[in-house]
Amino acid sequence: MEVTKIFLDEDEIPKRWYNIQADLKTPLDPPLNPTTKEPIKPDDLKIIFPMELIKQEVSQEKYIRIPEEILDVYRIWRPTPLYRAVKLEKKLKTPAKIFYKWEGVSPPGSHKPNTAIAQAYYNMKEGVERLTTETGAGQWGSALAFGTCLFDLECTIYMVKISYEQKPYRRILMKAWGAECIPSPSNVTQAGRRILEKDPNSPGSLGIAISEAIEDAATHDDTKYSLGSVLNHVVLHQTIIGLEAKRQLESIDLYPDMVFGCVGGGSNFSGLAFPFVKDKLNGKKPDLDVIACEPMACPTLTKGIYTYDFGDTAQMTPLLKMYTLGHDFVPPPIHAGGLRYHGDAPLLCKLVNERIIEARAFYQNEVFKAADLFAKTEGFLIAPETAHCVKAVIDEALRCKETGEEKVLLFNNSGHGYFDLSAYDAYYEGKLPDYEYPEELVKKALANLSRI
Repeated sequence: MEVTKIFLDEDEIPKRWYNIQADLKTPLDPPLNPTTKEPIKPDDLKIIFPMELIKQEVSQEKYIRIPEEILDVYRIWRPTPLYRAVKLEKKLKTPAKIFYKWEGVSPPGSHKPNTAIAQAYYNMKEGVERLTTETGAGQWGSALAFGTCLFDLECTIYMVKISYEQKPYRRILMKAWGAECIPSPSNVTQAGRRILEKDPNSPGSLGIAISEAIEDAATHDDTKYSLGSVLNHVVLHQTIIGLEAKRQLESIDLYPDMVFGCVGGGSNFSGLAFPFVKDKLNGKKPDLDVIACEPMACPTLTKGIYTYDFGDTAQMTPLLKMYTLGHDFVPPPIHAGGLRYHGDAPLLCKLVNERIIEARAFYQNEVFKAADLFAKTEGFLIAPETAHCVKAVIDEALRCKETGEEKVLLFNNSGHGYFDLSAYDAYYEGKLPDYEYPEELVKKALANLSRI
């Protein structure tokens, strides 16, 4: 009988997060103060982050202990199962073995609570009363609402307007956990009002929503800001995914030949991949292929440039060294809302720039075709974001069919698609357009970077 899913016992939840900064061959380029262009000091971040998260952001320790209070909440859904996609393999007639880590079992339905719980906890411990944040597709917003609910914090979420309209059930879920959800750009903040003056019909972007959330936090003494991706401490918290997956594969004496994940800001991809990238960096698995998958409509890693840029549209964040399409980039309103960010995690970008990680981009319709095949074989209707790496895995499995290679393929199935049914409906009705962000618009979006 073939193994179709692998579980860990509750007491096997990793007790420490893995920090890839400790294994980098050269240090990560530091965030810069946008005024002085000097490396930013930890004290400069205290206005928006609690000190414990600032320490994690700059830490060089290889492993960081997970507090017992966080583990107590993790036990609601962790460890998450590792599935083997046997039915998909048979449909493709591939000799490859396909495995996926299923993060859709969390209460909010995605990987996002792994960091939302941690961030809510550390803020609560330092006496913070309210958190602000942004959200694209709504996965992060609902996860933070869940986390703040459990640790008795108030929560204000600025949701990208096009997703606010496309995905009403995500914002209803946030409300169920006690959070306030505001479509962005809004009239609540100066940053939002400036955008609306220029374009009253702006669909919004993550960069705009970040500006609003940071402004809100910085102008209220009882409030801090929380980010669902990109920053080092967020990526750190997500490594519990890859640490569990390694143990699960070790239990059946396997190791992946290729690791895949979708990339918007980089947290779910890095969460699965970094514990494996560790083995590539230290020479234990030099031939490991690690594939970051993104949309053609927002081709940050494949068409952006590697340079310092702001993380938000209003230029309120420190400057981060990353692949970027420009902080004033407004992406087309594709349905993979969580992948519409102009930049990516600096740690991920560094590894792409050093060719440790490869990036690939895909069109919207081919991605939904892959998701449809996955649903018809494996049963799970997955998030449009996740479907990008499923497309890449299917492509590789078909290559293995041609070559006869019995590769082990692993991907992070980062969340369910039950709040994305309007997107699936558009696909089935043939109304889903394919966007490829034009080269001339990429150049235009990058033009302002020369000032930085």
